[in-house]
Amino acid sequence: MKILVTGAAGFIGSALCMRLLDRGDEVVGIDNLNDYYDVNLKLARLERLKIYDQFKFVKLDISDKQAIEKLFFQEKFVKVVNLAAQAGVRYSLTHPHAYIDANIVGFLNILEGCRLNDIAHLVYASTSSVYGANTSMPFSIHDNVDHPVSLYAASKKANELMAHTYSHLYKLPTTGLRFFTVYGPWGRPDMSLFLFTRNILEGKAIDIFNYGNHRRDFTYIDDIVEGVIRVLDKPALSNTNWNGEHPDPGTSLAPYRLYNIGNHKPVHLLTFIETLEECLGKKAIKNLLPLQLGDVPDTFADVSDLVSDFDYKPETNLVDGVNKFVEWYKDFYRVN
Repeated sequence: MKILVTGAAGFIGSALCMRLLDRGDEVVGIDNLNDYYDVNLKLARLERLKIYDQFKFVKLDISDKQAIEKLFFQEKFVKVVNLAAQAGVRYSLTHPHAYIDANIVGFLNILEGCRLNDIAHLVYASTSSVYGANTSMPFSIHDNVDHPVSLYAASKKANELMAHTYSHLYKLPTTGLRFFTVYGPWGRPDMSLFLFTRNILEGKAIDIFNYGNHRRDFTYIDDIVEGVIRVLDKPALSNTNWNGEHPDPGTSLAPYRLYNIGNHKPVHLLTFIETLEECLGKKAIKNLLPLQLGDVPDTFADVSDLVSDFDYKPETNLVDGVNKFVEWYKDFYRVN
């Protein structure tokens, strides 16, 4: 298959491209290579992909309507995975327009490209942040998620609604994946594991919000990619039992589905930090701070639908996953 992966220089995008290429797919990856975080890291991820003859990279912003139209027309994709987005809860508090440009306008351009070119399946990234003010655990795709607490979360909930509209109107199969705190080698520098590792190694304090009382459903990158591929290979179908009198938010009469991708094992943040300290062989200097605006105290993924529909089974435990990240970090940044 020829598959379009947007956000191909990103953490999840580059790992997904590699897995698709390894199994023999032809992949076109696009990314705008913005400077939200270190561009050199993005370029290094792309270098790993350029050794594959069946990989093509195009520097392109999904908010560029004409460029997206041209790309779809020329390449004739079979399936699309949209991972390009402006990420980050805290950044959305200070740069709200970036989220509208990338996550709303950009996603509309991807939807239009799929509609006009008979794409067999669109898989797109959503986020655990859509659960917002929900406190019932574990978070279920069958729960209402109408109370986001950040613009980032609101933009991702909007993506889910936009996708449903296209599934309903044009019978475009769409599947949204709500990612839960992805970590691992080649990860994002704005995520806690990366920030903590860098500061601990440099002898600097780490900022621990909510006084360390967070719980997060940390999910290793390989388990995330395995889930994405399983979903991509099985286009969304209609739920013929769906009832408008008691509407199920996770399914539809249209070919539309939502799934959580998580480890289903939330970990206290302080436990996570202790694991990192053991892997680094060095203690952290802790700066305990109150809960930040836009953050939620806990995340916990109900992955039962993903298990039943795709036999999804996360296999990487926290100690192994953190240790693999630490090994990569020391090698990539040449830390003794």
